[in-house]
Amino acid sequence: MASAASHREIVDLLRSKQKTSKGASAYARYLNRPAGRHLAALAYKLKMTPNGVTALSALCSFSGIALIALAPATWTVSMIVVVLLVLGYALDSADGQLARLRGGGSFAGEWLDHVVDAFKMASIHLAVLVAWYRGYAQHEVWLLVPLFYQLLAVVLFFAIILTDQMRRAHRGSTSMRLAGEGSSSFIYSLAVMPTEYGVLAVVFLLWAVPPAFTAVYASLFVVNVCFLVLALPRWYREVRSYGATGKA
Repeated sequence: MASAASHREIVDLLRSKQKTSKGASAYARYLNRPAGRHLAALAYKLKMTPNGVTALSALCSFSGIALIALAPATWTVSMIVVVLLVLGYALDSADGQLARLRGGGSFAGEWLDHVVDAFKMASIHLAVLVAWYRGYAQHEVWLLVPLFYQLLAVVLFFAIILTDQMRRAHRGSTSMRLAGEGSSSFIYSLAVMPTEYGVLAVVFLLWAVPPAFTAVYASLFVVNVCFLVLALPRWYREVRSYGATGKA
């Protein structure tokens, strides 16, 4: 694509190359991916690489996570944390979109993206645990919530990534599906909102009000436990239907 293309032309092209909405939450479909398209278009005009965008995403995300663990729980800190986490997440969408715009990503780029995501998913709950240990939590029993939330996040992330890889292998393709090659209903996209990283990021708007944040955070944990309990058997039945891998 010519670098002289306008921002709007690039965004329109990216929309045609968007990933399938199947399994995506309403936050991802209607907020994060559109924001990622504009950031990817800007990165393309600035001649950035997908890995460069991934690095910028990591910088924003881990800066916000560090503030959760180490900074006082004030309204100013809350706002900065949310901006950094939301921007980092939008850039996480932008790196893949930029790769598709440039003609396709690489295995190394996808590997880097997933490794950064894994660190991010685990460390955000670790940051909450550190903050609560330093005095944020009203009672030490609350320390169990981020501890088990971290375990849940790691298992869920791994299960989602592995299931997606097995789906690709089963259909004989290493590429992700594009829009139009599968979709989920609007009701489903709303139902899975509590499992969405972007929603968790926005919840830190309540960070300056410990009782409110604790209640919402714990509620998200419970909903995620229920989701995992329901999803794992369904995913197992799906991959079991693929049959043998052909490997000894």
